[in-house]
Amino acid sequence: MNLQQILASFAPAADGHTVAIPSTWMQGRTAYGGLSAALGLHAAQQSEDDLPPLRSAQISFIGPLAGEVTITTKLLRRGRTAAFIQSDIHSEKGLGLRAIYVFMQALDSEVDYAHHDAPDIGPPPPNDELRSGPPEFFTYNFEYRESRHPDAEGKPRFTRWMRLREREGLDPMIELMAMGDALPPAAVALQSRGAPVSSITWFANVLEPKPVTENGWWIVQTDSDMARHGNSSQYNGLWASDGTPVLAGMQSVALFS
Repeated sequence: MNLQQILASFAPAADGHTVAIPSTWMQGRTAYGGLSAALGLHAAQQSEDDLPPLRSAQISFIGPLAGEVTITTKLLRRGRTAAFIQSDIHSEKGLGLRAIYVFMQALDSEVDYAHHDAPDIGPPPPNDELRSGPPEFFTYNFEYRESRHPDAEGKPRFTRWMRLREREGLDPMIELMAMGDALPPAAVALQSRGAPVSSITWFANVLEPKPVTENGWWIVQTDSDMARHGNSSQYNGLWASDGTPVLAGMQSVALFS
């Protein structure tokens, strides 16, 4: 199932929605974090009428999510310009994700400043160089070139052109949530052997209220600034095909090695 089909399969429950997570969207024993964030966002969007654009998301990956899950939402506050909505996702193992999504109207301001330049990695890859991951892993749902563009200075940083294989009809904000966590944590570049990693929290700020890009292509980057005591702090970003910054975030990642 593609992402749009998963969202369309939402079923009403006594206190929210239920939806089944397909095996093709798993990463190990839990759902891909970007999918979980997108499911929570979709439920939040359905919970209130006439919401302004998404501007920020605060996401905690608390436990594994697999199979049928239940999503509940709670309006924390809605003022004249902003609405704060909490989404919880439960599986049979308990609470797996808690997120707060902030929807906010654009405001008139004299300030117009940006210092979030797109990485220079050339144009998107041609069709004959595209690949996807294996069907049993969430990367099956994406297209990209094999190389992740490790940093030329040897820093723990990955940069890649990526897009969803099937994205027709998706809300742009849902697409951003699905794309923003698509790269491996940058700290894996520091590991001497493959070892499990797991996102703990993700804070994402949406920089464009109506993000658009060409042919579904986004530049995705992760950049670890500290990895110590089994934990990595990393920044991540997303840019449109013309270099417009659309998402800036920060993650905490557990390193089990």
